[in-house]
Amino acid sequence: MDRSFSSAGNIVIYSTGWSSDCRRVKMFMDELNVVYQEINIDEDEDAAQEVEGINAGARSVPTIVFSDNSTLTEPSREELISKLVDLGLIEDTSEGKS
Repeated sequence: MDRSFSSAGNIVIYSTGWSSDCRRVKMFMDELNVVYQEINIDEDEDAAQEVEGINAGARSVPTIVFSDNSTLTEPSREELISKLVDLGLIEDTSEGKS
């Protein structure tokens, strides 16, 4: 499957409807006003195969693909924040940063 990004955000979240981790990540991204495209792997077999390719055969969700083609699978809040800061999508508001 060719990962085609929407013009806004350039982030794809592969998810399922039943995963609480997927709901958590999407809610967090919405709170941060970060635009993403969601693809439900239960409804798209090509997307499910893409996730398996990223995750050594596992259908682990959420799997997030970023505009730089890097990925995070089942990320913690801190991992996701760090990546979004690195991409310049949010500001680093942690203490000690200038």
